[in-house]
Amino acid sequence: MDCQIKTLLVGIDAGCRSVLDPLFEDGALPHLRSIFAEGSSEPLESQIPPWTPSAWPSMYTGVNPGKHGVFGFLDFDGYDWDVVNASRVHEHTFWELLDRHGYSSVVVNAPVTHPPRAFDGAILPGYTAPENPTCHPEGLLEDVRNEIGGYRVYPPRNLPTDVSIAWYHRLVRMRGEAFRYLADRFDPDFGFVQFQSTDTVFHEHPGEDGVARTVYEAVDEQVGEILDVCDPDTVMIASDHGIGEYTGYEFRVNDFLHDEGYVETVRGGEGMPSWSTIASNQLERGEESSPRERNWAERGLATAARIGITSQRIGAVLERVGMEKFVAKHVPENFIRAATEQVDFPNSVAYMRDRIECGVRINLEGREPKGVVPPEQYEEVRSELVEKLRGVRTPDGHPVFETVAPREAFFDGPYSENAVDVVCVPADFDQFLSAQLRGRRFGTPREPWNHKLDGIFAAAGAGIDADATCAGAHLFDVAPTILATFGVPASDRMDGRVLPVVESAGEQSYPAFDAGETVETDDERVEARLADLGYLE
Repeated sequence: MDCQIKTLLVGIDAGCRSVLDPLFEDGALPHLRSIFAEGSSEPLESQIPPWTPSAWPSMYTGVNPGKHGVFGFLDFDGYDWDVVNASRVHEHTFWELLDRHGYSSVVVNAPVTHPPRAFDGAILPGYTAPENPTCHPEGLLEDVRNEIGGYRVYPPRNLPTDVSIAWYHRLVRMRGEAFRYLADRFDPDFGFVQFQSTDTVFHEHPGEDGVARTVYEAVDEQVGEILDVCDPDTVMIASDHGIGEYTGYEFRVNDFLHDEGYVETVRGGEGMPSWSTIASNQLERGEESSPRERNWAERGLATAARIGITSQRIGAVLERVGMEKFVAKHVPENFIRAATEQVDFPNSVAYMRDRIECGVRINLEGREPKGVVPPEQYEEVRSELVEKLRGVRTPDGHPVFETVAPREAFFDGPYSENAVDVVCVPADFDQFLSAQLRGRRFGTPREPWNHKLDGIFAAAGAGIDADATCAGAHLFDVAPTILATFGVPASDRMDGRVLPVVESAGEQSYPAFDAGETVETDDERVEARLADLGYLE
């Protein structure tokens, strides 16, 4: 195998120094540590919202979500939704810009890259892609599977702990082996390989340091083999966000908004409280999630909900006797949903539709199919919401939010209207936001570990000024910096800057992005996997 990559980007989802530093000190990650030690490194501030499906597109386009159009795992059309995919990313990626300047690329496992667009090189799509994604060039997935003995985007679902840990290792190995095979086959100028298991492990095994360590050791091994085989001139490491323990509360935004008179509710399973797919067992059998007739038990629970015997009330009793988690694990989600009091979106003034969006959306006339807020009252309602949310305190008396502001403070561009109207940034990302109705504003965080704002950035190699500081580095800076290693100008639409580890090649105006036709994801296995990880409530 003989290839010579000019610039290599290693993406480590949720990578952060609080996780890496203890492993560096123990000598567990020699290859990653050498890049940090020999080059320049700093924390990499993520964006709002700091979640995979929006943050990675921001990194590889260099623009904020208001310009590329992806704000979370879901894309909404009124009150309907679909899991996001590459047809929703409305800006050129840095490998597409490199292609315009005559440079080829190999991209493995980058999130939100399915279905792929054509360019000089190869791409194996990552997160939010279906399990058998379309690749570029056509037929690539079969070639990779034949070459390395199998390739998956996701592990199988509902695995015992020891088996799930083994699958982390297999997925990491698949990424490395696939990248090395494609690098040898296509001999690219640029390479990008992303590892997702470094995030997943904290959602599925929170606080289990030993499990996280084995995942990072597996990543380090693959990075070492890639470095040996591809011998890149320049190596960069970047993450989309950090990860850490949540010691605050779960704040149920829709319960708060209901108490304040903004949210209306409906009982009996007719509302829209939850975006997760129903009955994971059904999905594994390949059955459709909807439409579907309710069985007798679900109809009975829905009737009980209408007279006030809701799953929330039952859950409160179970929580007091310590049975809530056990029942939630063993009772089918269809039953829980049928008995749930839900947000009635069309009849509410404002609501949180998806916790990943980090904010509240107003049910505006002319924008939403059944909007109830007249346009002339929009600013008044939004100002009221900002003031009320800024004043929310935890039971300990601390502010829930670090920042509550109109969306214009965070997003600009042609797709900004798709963002929430009021952005809510949790204080230190230590409060867990939820869109679920539970009957009480506060509770224990459903996930004790989750995303933090500070990720990582490191750059090393012959073309890198290791003495230059990258202080203040932001997620948006990665794309123009990658381009600069090739002497390629950044797009004048980019929100980031070239980090001083490399000399800037200036800016130029690239052709407007042609969004083309939007493709539906409509893949229940993808939705089920996201629900498993707590991304879809």
